[in-house]
Amino acid sequence: MTRKQLTEQIFSKKSYLCIGLDTDITKIPKHLQSHPDAIFEFNRQIIDATKDYCVSYKINTAFYEALGLKGWEAMEKTVNYIPATHFKIADAKRGDIGNTSAQYAKAFFETLNFDAITVAPYMGEDSIKPFLEHTDKWTILLGLTSNAGAKDFELQKSGDEYLYEKVLKTASGWGTTDNLMFVIGATQADEFTNIRKLTPGHFYLVPGVGTQGGSLKEISKKAMIDDCGILVNVSRAVIYASNGEDFADEASLIVQQYQEEMSLYL
Repeated sequence: MTRKQLTEQIFSKKSYLCIGLDTDITKIPKHLQSHPDAIFEFNRQIIDATKDYCVSYKINTAFYEALGLKGWEAMEKTVNYIPATHFKIADAKRGDIGNTSAQYAKAFFETLNFDAITVAPYMGEDSIKPFLEHTDKWTILLGLTSNAGAKDFELQKSGDEYLYEKVLKTASGWGTTDNLMFVIGATQADEFTNIRKLTPGHFYLVPGVGTQGGSLKEISKKAMIDDCGILVNVSRAVIYASNGEDFADEASLIVQQYQEEMSLYL
């Protein structure tokens, strides 16, 4: 998916919502637990109930990998079920030496047909380049995350700047605004004005709104650019809105509320 195609979806739906399919087999409704394909069935109903109000889905691969072969099969079926109009993200946080990263890129961009993958920049440019070499695919690089451990490295000073600032400035030259995004946690709202100055044209994937307490209003105010430039991810607050048989209907209601608020900011 190109940037133009993504932004067309955002403005036609008046939404920049990404839904995280972080599907935990222990948390899905009990009436689905005995289903022979419980993970996919849960995802299918969530997608059907929310696809009109969001532009993207993010699959946290750990929840699928933990289940072995059945988990990988559920992930592949889910990716294939998501409409082609939606931006499909593999939240896999890969990043290794070049030839290994090339295989990771092939796995998620060719075998599984995701549009984007999250990567960790710690090993430097040669660990990221293999992902960026795929046409019309996106690499989403960890910038400033929303977890408490961000203070251990990302928010430590490296000379006169924070380490995350050095990462953003350096990595922004590895790709372009058409194939490189950054993960910026919503709980780091105070940093967004500075981050936008460092990377004025890049899209951001923003987790941390919803259960983690990030403010959609603050993020939109500080990070939005002319073609939007942000995808706000919400996971648990949507997919676990109910643990009953009405889980998909409740998810739809929550997503509509986000979409209505986003339409105002757009």
